Amino acid sequence: MPPIDFEAARFLMIEQQVRPWEVLDPAVLDTIGRLQREDFVPLKQRKLAYVDVALPLDHGQQMMKPVVEGRMLQSLELADSDEVLEIGTGSGYITACLADLARAVVSIDIQGEFTERCRARLAELGMNNVRLETADAFAFEPGKQFDAVCVTGAVADVPERFLSWVKPGGRLFIIRGPAPVQEAVRLLRTDSGWEEQSLFETELTHLAGAEPVQRFAL
Repeated sequence: MPPIDFEAARFLMIEQQVRPWEVLDPAVLDTIGRLQREDFVPLKQRKLAYVDVALPLDHGQQMMKPVVEGRMLQSLELADSDEVLEIGTGSGYITACLADLARAVVSIDIQGEFTERCRARLAELGMNNVRLETADAFAFEPGKQFDAVCVTGAVADVPERFLSWVKPGGRLFIIRGPAPVQEAVRLLRTDSGWEEQSLFETELTHLAGAEPVQRFAL
């Protein structure tokens, strides 16, 4: 069986999946066109790096579909002067995308294994504008606000603490609700409160501690 041409697969992913899903931001397309997603995918899933599916990670987590990643990155409207907080490092692929698009990134994950793998991969890429921490998002205290907050796991409801980490004028991307139909939203912090934009429906594993409360009928 001939080896996979990942460069060609990356091009087809953009042209046949990402662009048709209305991801048209040139900076986002450039970033996902250059970063080698296959190097962040678990080895046994590597051949599926550019397929339109969510890929399983350790600890019951998953990588989003490429189209969801593209829409998420586009919704954050990142400038090269922005500081970003990522909640859920996971595979590290989105971390690398954020680092390519923004000035500085703080990324946290409750699993130290994800944090360390990402640190090693970013070092290989020469990316030195990311601070990685192993932390529970519901105990984490960043001590500052950010231009954008990117949440890579679903939540039952948007936590107030996540909102408090967004600067005035900043953006929060988050996926909320119960599976199998969840809503991806972009929240913009304005002087008068929050402007909400519903983006699309999807399904994603919940963050630890952010799962829906189970209700049992008698």
